Amino acid sequence: MLEIVQIPVLDDNYVYLVHEPGQNMTAVVDPAVAAPVLAEAKARGWRITHILNTHHHPDHVGGNREIQAATGCTIVGPRADAARIPGIEIEVGDGEQYDFGNARATVFDVPGHTRGHIAYWFEADDALFCGDTLFALGCGRLFEGTPEQMWTSLGKLRRLPDQTRVYCAHEYTQANARFALSVDPDNSLLRERATTIDARRAKGQPTIPSLLGDEKATNPFLRADAPALAANLDLSADDPVRVFAEVRHRKDNF
Repeated sequence: MLEIVQIPVLDDNYVYLVHEPGQNMTAVVDPAVAAPVLAEAKARGWRITHILNTHHHPDHVGGNREIQAATGCTIVGPRADAARIPGIEIEVGDGEQYDFGNARATVFDVPGHTRGHIAYWFEADDALFCGDTLFALGCGRLFEGTPEQMWTSLGKLRRLPDQTRVYCAHEYTQANARFALSVDPDNSLLRERATTIDARRAKGQPTIPSLLGDEKATNPFLRADAPALAANLDLSADDPVRVFAEVRHRKDNF
């Protein structure tokens, strides 16, 4: 089983150390910065062997070069955006599998937030590293993609098992919950979840990882084909791309 350590950095980013004990490998997922990552790995006696990047934004690749220089690690990232991933050596894309020691990740192309975004799904460990495509109760802004692209990308992730743990890259959940309630106010599961989230944040506890099953039931960006949500927007669930686009527009202006 993979050992996953969450490292909070910057204002609201999460970087992950992923340790595979069988072959004593350790990957860093989306290192925004280097120093706290190197310190955490050293404290645990883990040798960083890999960086797994999901997309090119500086708060996901900012530590690449420094960590690579310090450890000699291999940087893996999206083939579709290799030119913007510092130090990339191995390029991966949709449907491919990447072996990390005794663990295996399936790679998904999930454009929308950026044109070359990918996600890594470790099926045996019920772990999804999805960068800024899917958040707890949210999704990434559409900086380089279209609503149709993002809805398709989220559909790939939505098909994964409910027990999948969603390791996204930001602690946005409390704000996302407030917005979600504005477009899906009659969702009792969402109301219950929002109360739990408020309690966790009041104690300074993270809300990540979340469970994909909970996202399917409460995340409005995964529910654009749900009749109740569409009706709240005076739209039809028969056109989920339009519903998704409206939800994204409202979130951008919330």
